[in-house]
Amino acid sequence: MSSNKGIIALMGSGELTATMVEVHKELLKKVPQPAQAVFLDTPAGFELNADQISQRAIDYFGAHVEQPMSVASYKAKDMSGSYEAMQAFQKLREANFVLIGPGSPTYAVRQWRQTPIPEILSERIAAGNCLVAASAAALTVGRFTLPVYEIYKVGEDLHWVEGMNILEHFGFNLVVIPHWNNAEGGTHDTRFCYMGEQRLRQLESLLPGDVSIFGIDEHTACLLDLERDEAVIRGIGSVTLRRGGVERIFQKTDRFSLQILREGQVGKEPNLSSAATPAQENAMVHRPDSFWNNVHAIEEAFYHKLKKHEPKEITNALLELDRIIWKAQQDLESPEFIAQARDKFRELIVSLGMRLDSAPRSAADCLAPLVEELLALRQKFRADKQFDAADAIRESLEAVGIIVEDTEDGFRWRLMKTQP
Repeated sequence: MSSNKGIIALMGSGELTATMVEVHKELLKKVPQPAQAVFLDTPAGFELNADQISQRAIDYFGAHVEQPMSVASYKAKDMSGSYEAMQAFQKLREANFVLIGPGSPTYAVRQWRQTPIPEILSERIAAGNCLVAASAAALTVGRFTLPVYEIYKVGEDLHWVEGMNILEHFGFNLVVIPHWNNAEGGTHDTRFCYMGEQRLRQLESLLPGDVSIFGIDEHTACLLDLERDEAVIRGIGSVTLRRGGVERIFQKTDRFSLQILREGQVGKEPNLSSAATPAQENAMVHRPDSFWNNVHAIEEAFYHKLKKHEPKEITNALLELDRIIWKAQQDLESPEFIAQARDKFRELIVSLGMRLDSAPRSAADCLAPLVEELLALRQKFRADKQFDAADAIRESLEAVGIIVEDTEDGFRWRLMKTQP
């Protein structure tokens, strides 16, 4: 391998959002020119919309990063030996900027095993090029991979899966965990890539003692510049180096030696430089508010107003949630986040519908239990020949607009019509 080394960019999420546009541009300037950008689709290869995800990457890079991008399509290992697989491998060998993103990390690892892909990616980095591993793909590049879906969605026991360990080629003994500060759960803990703190501690206890956890916040990137031997934090969050429950946190725009990551130096004050370019400072000033914090604040306000039966405020909460979802889409927020926010929007509508269904449909329905009880008491007074008491009940009801009519079949009542 050449002594000239490139960059490994690890992203916690947001690889195709507005947050990462300037990061991608920065990375593309550092690779040999002209830039040859390729999107590898394996992590989402099992999804029915895999081609749409690839097309979104192409459109995003063309429109926002102003860089053409092609796709190295290797959706499943049953492609091995085919012409399409050979094409994908060759595209990766010719690329100097490779982006891998959403999907399932364990699926991706299964498909890549015993293929040239891990070796190609390592060679590309060692030759001075750039690998961007984001979200699900970030989980695959370390010594172990976190089986997120299997644990969080299926309920399997806590465990790790062997990772592709591309980082090992460059001296890192890490497991990478994106979505470190995830807040989608609202009332339950979904930090640490949906694991929550209790599960994280248990998972950490299953790791060999020499392995560190490297957590990356959402909409945040850590650029491992191998040539300069330094890491740089970009985006809007922080990154966390953790071993044995001890953490060391690096904030946005921080720079630090890669030796800190290689040695797992936690619990010490980092030797940092926080110099940011004017463009980066401007991006920080105008960074978007936390999407999920806004969603959860609206959700909380909705249920508070629903409990207090304030129709105007309930409606305003739904309209505000609709507004921020549309704004998030315009701001290139993650499609997964937008879909989940829309699910939350529908959940609130269902809650409102259930409340309306259980509520009285008219004033008469609302008053019926009380009026029926009073008229039953009136009937008892009449049967006991306590006519003054019975008449008092009737007169009291009429005084508040409830007309009681006695018939051969018993009594009936109605509300007095109000004057227009």
